[in-house]
Amino acid sequence: MSAQEQQQAQPPLPAAAAPSEAAELDAANRYEAVVPHWFYCKVTDSRERWIPFSTQDSERLEEAHGSGRDKEDLVVPTSGGRYDVHLKKRQRVAVYWEEKVSEVRRCTWFYKGDKDNKYIPYSETFSKELEEAYMIAVTLDEWKKKLESPSREIIILHNPKLMVHYHPVATSDDWGSTPTEQGRPRTVKRGVENIAAEIPNGEPLQIDHLVFVVHGIGPACDIRFRSIIQCVNDFRNVSLSMLQAHFKKAQEQQQIGRVEFLPVNWHSSLHSTGVDVDLERITLPSINRLRHFINDTILDVFFYNSSTYCQTIVDTVASEMNRLYQLFLQRNPLFKGGVSIAGHSLGSLILFDLLTNQKAAPEEDEHSEEGSRTTSSNRGIEEVKEILKKLELSEYCDVFEKEKMDRQALFLCTEKNLKEMGIPLGPRMKILHYISSKTEMQDQSAAAPGHSGECRAEPGSPLQRDLDSTDDGRNCQYRDVGLGQVSANYPQLNYKPTIFFAFGSPIGMFLTVRGVKRINPNYSLPTCKGFFNIFHPFDPVAYRIEPMIVPDLEFEPMLLPHHKGRKRMHLELKEGLTRMSVDLKNNLLGSLRVAWQSFTRAPLPAVEAASTDAEAEAEAGVEKQPDTKPDETPAAVKEEASLVNVGRLNGGNRIDYVLQEKPIESFNEYLFALQGHLCYWESEDTVLLVLKEIYQTQGITLDQPLPGSQ
Repeated sequence: MSAQEQQQAQPPLPAAAAPSEAAELDAANRYEAVVPHWFYCKVTDSRERWIPFSTQDSERLEEAHGSGRDKEDLVVPTSGGRYDVHLKKRQRVAVYWEEKVSEVRRCTWFYKGDKDNKYIPYSETFSKELEEAYMIAVTLDEWKKKLESPSREIIILHNPKLMVHYHPVATSDDWGSTPTEQGRPRTVKRGVENIAAEIPNGEPLQIDHLVFVVHGIGPACDIRFRSIIQCVNDFRNVSLSMLQAHFKKAQEQQQIGRVEFLPVNWHSSLHSTGVDVDLERITLPSINRLRHFINDTILDVFFYNSSTYCQTIVDTVASEMNRLYQLFLQRNPLFKGGVSIAGHSLGSLILFDLLTNQKAAPEEDEHSEEGSRTTSSNRGIEEVKEILKKLELSEYCDVFEKEKMDRQALFLCTEKNLKEMGIPLGPRMKILHYISSKTEMQDQSAAAPGHSGECRAEPGSPLQRDLDSTDDGRNCQYRDVGLGQVSANYPQLNYKPTIFFAFGSPIGMFLTVRGVKRINPNYSLPTCKGFFNIFHPFDPVAYRIEPMIVPDLEFEPMLLPHHKGRKRMHLELKEGLTRMSVDLKNNLLGSLRVAWQSFTRAPLPAVEAASTDAEAEAEAGVEKQPDTKPDETPAAVKEEASLVNVGRLNGGNRIDYVLQEKPIESFNEYLFALQGHLCYWESEDTVLLVLKEIYQTQGITLDQPLPGSQ
């Protein structure tokens, strides 16, 4: 019943009432129609929870309902387009994944539930009856109205502020007894504004970027045993709050909308192949729950290393991402943004293997070959400079650079060539001796048993070109990242991912186990130019990538800045104490050095000579001082660490990023190891890095740059 109809249905005032009294009565007892809000029912562990739609979705549903078209099978998209509501059937249906259909209700009246004190909406039909009774009571000022619900429960309207719902003590029996008001009363509320429900405002309609998220082992993705769908919902909600907190200016200027995250589920497809039945037959009956847990989770790693089931997994992941992409474009025809992919745990390895086996377009391949040759040439010249520095011949660097001499060309040089370049006899001899000694070492290495054929890469593999072009290829320093992969036909994706994010990833460990010792710095994923390896410091499954690219240099991963713009307090304290201890050590060493110099000073008659010696020793001490401070890590060193050249895998930018542990986690690493592997879904720092990197590709930056961010 609309508000206008309800007002028309109001009974007339008593004829005996004077006009002034009627006006006063009307002012005191003016009826206002209730504002409905739409809810849907979520069933979890056989318990029903009624969850309100966002304000934006509820208004859209109410508008469709008010149009009178709800008798047709009208479909209204809600929750950012991830769910459709069928108005006629009053059902909420998931669009992108399989999920149980939820009941939808247009709610106006609520009563407090038994167990969790949450308010439960009455059915739409009974809510209309309650509203009509309330309207008459308000209009005529006649309260103490008593109504009976379809389940024979009693509702009494005492006054506008006090309305109660009684559960009957007993239903009608053979003696014909009727429900009574006895039992524990429950509060009844009219209108959603009176039940203190948390109603979200809704999501921005504009979608700037799409991210597919692939889960790891098992059906559960966090410590609460929730599915990938629920975990990605959390990740998406955190992203919306991070956008409001750190991209407010861009939102106000309507430059950005939001990023959509969609889950990709491969576990159910793998375990629907009948393998569970086969495992059940051979599983021992003892420790039943543990064995079933292992069959359902840990064995996924072994399935992926089996050629039969690896094919099933990669086919499922690729086809599901392609399906979701096509469906998303159908539902969002105006979408012009990019696509990125993210994987957690084993999911990141699956995506990495897929990406290494993608085929770049021919024109892109030619361009990348030219870039690779240019980079390789520049790198070769730099290596020659390093060799000359080792031989204390830095003054000849310009001569070699002018001749475009890289390492390979240097090793082909003869004495005649060096003489023609104007290199004097002494430096010529040093260079020729270096070349001959290195050549002998390489010959011995090649002749050693077990080394022949070790550098083989499959023809057409992603790194074959890099192996052929690199000057170090003959030394077996670089191995194809596809080496040791399970033999499978890797499908092609229908899009080129902008960035690949790996959360708690074992990629580095699997590459090492497969026999890949080093990754060529010139290598990049064929169709994806960005790669971020994000991990918690206590994550037992996570491994680094950068040391496989730069093995000769020890440096820390990039510390992810806290989303509130500073380091966690306990980390600052720890760093401060370390700095203090280093300063104390340096001061003590300085005092000892001065004392030693005073003891070893020459006798008085030779004052002039002694002063000269002391000055020389002091100068020597000053020169040696940096060597006596190996523990010191000044800010300049940290800046240099962030500028380490880690190759082209992430476009020349850093790859490894470590989260800051929480204060409570620092008390015991082992207690929080499992939590460390499952923390990424609700990690603001992780989400903020993902958003920052995605929007950076569109030229949009944070409102305030975070300290320590790249």
